[in-house]
Amino acid sequence: MKTYIALFRGINVGGNSILPMKDLVSLLENLGCQKIKTYIQSGNAVFRSEEENAGRLSSKISAEIKKSRGFDPQVLLLESDEIKKAVESNPFPEAESEPKTLHVNFLASLPENPNLKALESIKKPSERFEIKDNIFYLHAPEGAGRSKLAASAERMLGVSMTGRNWRTVCKILAMAQEYS
Repeated sequence: MKTYIALFRGINVGGNSILPMKDLVSLLENLGCQKIKTYIQSGNAVFRSEEENAGRLSSKISAEIKKSRGFDPQVLLLESDEIKKAVESNPFPEAESEPKTLHVNFLASLPENPNLKALESIKKPSERFEIKDNIFYLHAPEGAGRSKLAASAERMLGVSMTGRNWRTVCKILAMAQEYS
């Protein structure tokens, strides 16, 4: 059995694409997932599954949500070692003391032709970013909600992504490690 971390993009945000976590748990159970734990309403789940292929399981989860709820969310599945590596590879360790300012954006794939020059040109002087493998790290001390860089990163990278703040990433990692 594998431990997976599911990051759902765009659910329960702004009153759209509503999926209560208790309904998500039921949906995952119906797909054979076990020991399901969720964290906050924005769509984070840790669970065990017999399915060896993360892409296939992600598609099944998304299709089941479409069938039962009428919307088709992006579901990014990570394994425990992937989220552990993301935490260990943080290029801005000094920002960890202010976890709401540090963001880990998981990319659906490696960016083939990211527009780094444009990203640099719109970032505030206080902001920093780095791409490592399929992760876009962002330190936005003034807040990601006010950041042009945060708002434009996905378009300028050319791949879809879903982000979490440092506190959430660390909590999800701790949840996943309970299964090790």
